[in-house]
Amino acid sequence: MGKTDEDGGKLKRRARSDGRKSEKSDEREMQIVDLEPDHEKLISQIAAMLVEVFKEHSPEAWPDMNAALKEVRESFAADRISRVAIDNSENVLGWIGGIRQYDGQVWELHPLVVSLAAQGRGVGRALVTDLEARVKERRALTLWVGTDDEDNQTSLAGVDLYPNVFEHIVNIKNLRNHPYEFYQKLGFVIVGVMPDANGFGKPDIYMAKRVS
Repeated sequence: MGKTDEDGGKLKRRARSDGRKSEKSDEREMQIVDLEPDHEKLISQIAAMLVEVFKEHSPEAWPDMNAALKEVRESFAADRISRVAIDNSENVLGWIGGIRQYDGQVWELHPLVVSLAAQGRGVGRALVTDLEARVKERRALTLWVGTDDEDNQTSLAGVDLYPNVFEHIVNIKNLRNHPYEFYQKLGFVIVGVMPDANGFGKPDIYMAKRVS
């Protein structure tokens, strides 16, 4: 099950001295860097962000700081990627994780979160693009994400999807700003759905794209 929160704005890019790209908005500079286990200040900010951002549509995802801190610390495992977007004052703008699967042929994007203050500025787009580059370096073929609908944000929620599951997918409608359209703009396509993943009428929408 994947948890995602995103934004769809735009940022300007500039070259970094290490050859990678960082991001610059009209308001402040943004860098995307590896999150490390000793980055206690950043870890605490990310955990608080998970609780705050997801409390409206997915309150059970990370109901408190303990659950959120556990999620962040799990991202330091050997089969994981953990990348954080920070401004020039080392305030966290967003965080993204990747999980190696299928012997590295496939990676799962989990999770993605952007601070409420930074939404609409392209942080989510920049983080997804960065993760794509990281998994491509590892010779992955596919990146996928699960986009839960626990709050009737799409036409797939609140109904019994059986037996014509794929008919429902083909006719999907975004009713209340669900992030699946954000991912579509980044090249992801819907590849399936798990009906009732979070309870009756609360599906997980599976999306994927080729990265190499």
